[in-house]
Amino acid sequence: MTDNTGMTQSRVRVAAYVIRQRAVPELLVFDHVGMPEAGTQVPAGGVKPGEGLEDAVLREVAEETGLLTATAVRQISVEDKPHPDTGQPRRTGFFYLQAPADTPDAWEHHVHGDGDDAGLTFACRFLPLPLKQPLADDQDAWLGRIDPRWTTVAGDSQ
Repeated sequence: MTDNTGMTQSRVRVAAYVIRQRAVPELLVFDHVGMPEAGTQVPAGGVKPGEGLEDAVLREVAEETGLLTATAVRQISVEDKPHPDTGQPRRTGFFYLQAPADTPDAWEHHVHGDGDDAGLTFACRFLPLPLKQPLADDQDAWLGRIDPRWTTVAGDSQ
């Protein structure tokens, strides 16, 4: 996509840090069933035309995990970073969300709809914070903006 000056515009995206408070805080992540090369990720995706960022992040969480009870707390960062495979520009707003303490520990979710993920199955689970390993595409880079103690142990912090 280009603007009227011929410059390539960033694709606008959102990413969700869904936190469940238990004995220790836990982060909702998922893996693509049958696609281990995709790595462990947080819910994320594109913003639809005319959609607000908070609405988009709640929609993405619902679409990718089936979780309908998460609530948005606040936006914590905006990252301009090219897509790891295509190199296309993208701007991602990272949001802090809360999930109820009684949210299940793990489940599989079959993605419906007409997006890129339609038909895929995601294995969702909560991991204790701080994470022991970085997420795919350094998606965990901004966890320390919620709480400095949540900076990934093995990753580079920003």
